Amino acid sequence: MKKRVALINRKTKETRISVKLLIGGQGKSKIDTGIGILDHMLELFSFHGLFDLEILAKGDLKVDIHHTNEDIGIVLGDAFKTALADKLGIKRFGSISVPMEDVVANVVVDISGRGFFSGIKTAVGKLPKIKKEEGYSLEYANHFFEAFAKRLGMNLDISISSLDPDLHTNLEPIFKGLGIALDQATQIDPRRKGVPSTKGVID
Repeated sequence: MKKRVALINRKTKETRISVKLLIGGQGKSKIDTGIGILDHMLELFSFHGLFDLEILAKGDLKVDIHHTNEDIGIVLGDAFKTALADKLGIKRFGSISVPMEDVVANVVVDISGRGFFSGIKTAVGKLPKIKKEEGYSLEYANHFFEAFAKRLGMNLDISISSLDPDLHTNLEPIFKGLGIALDQATQIDPRRKGVPSTKGVID
């Protein structure tokens, strides 16, 4: 099978980002975004999804994390969309539940061509305030996932069973789960001869 790879560069007045991706790799990563906790989460995403992933980002972090965080999601989504190309034979769907201490993250993906993400959900409804870590928050994670899902063309649903006061404990099972679910969705089903859509195309 042809390697599914992508190299995407994006430069704006606020950020410079380069992403190199291999789908179906060994889970090797080299991540340097300038946002320590995001680096760690993307390493977990890469490792558990078996994606070889390199991300180098430089942004206006002295002003705000927002631009760099969101633009990384944009470029990562573009990389997956490019690597998947016409999406022939992919399984398209993936889902997993991943626990960490008192938190269980449920992640469901559908590479449908219709990018959608409405935010991390919990049984208690609206997310309460959780102490930031290195300036990062659940709100920033929501912005990242939204940008990633929209650019890839992925319907993404994330819910967690309960909230831990520690941001890391909430985010780690989510990023691990996203890697596993996306690995499932991007696997090639040998029975599928075409695009996994009755329309015959996934944009």
